[in-house]
Amino acid sequence: MNEEIILFETDFWKVILHPNQAYLGYSIVVLKSESESMSDITKDEWTEFYEVVKKLESSFKKTFGATMFNWTCLLNSFYREEIIKPELHWHFRPRYKDIVKINEEVFEDLEFAHHYNKKREHIVSTELLKKISDYFKCGLIP
Repeated sequence: MNEEIILFETDFWKVILHPNQAYLGYSIVVLKSESESMSDITKDEWTEFYEVVKKLESSFKKTFGATMFNWTCLLNSFYREEIIKPELHWHFRPRYKDIVKINEEVFEDLEFAHHYNKKREHIVSTELLKKISDYFKCGLIP
């Protein structure tokens, strides 16, 4: 299993690069406080989330040429256990019209302009996750 690669953190949010890179840059944006619904998010948390969105979207556009982005927040997993342990989070999937290569690894968005395929997998090594993270943090174009 891959180690957790954190793209960045803020006071209220943590952005984790997902090991499944079927959509290059797929990340989970986790609220650090416990909230059972989106209406529980404080104004300060929402304000900071806005900054997280801007940073993620602009960085993936600049660094990897992302065309658009899919965001999902479903909350279903809260209720799989009898005792609810909320971890409110967003799934962030950059989408690409064009193929992106990092080293010899090819990332192709086969469903571009359509709903993403949540069953599609492209598990990458921890080393490649770190490289994606480094490119993101430095704004380097691979």
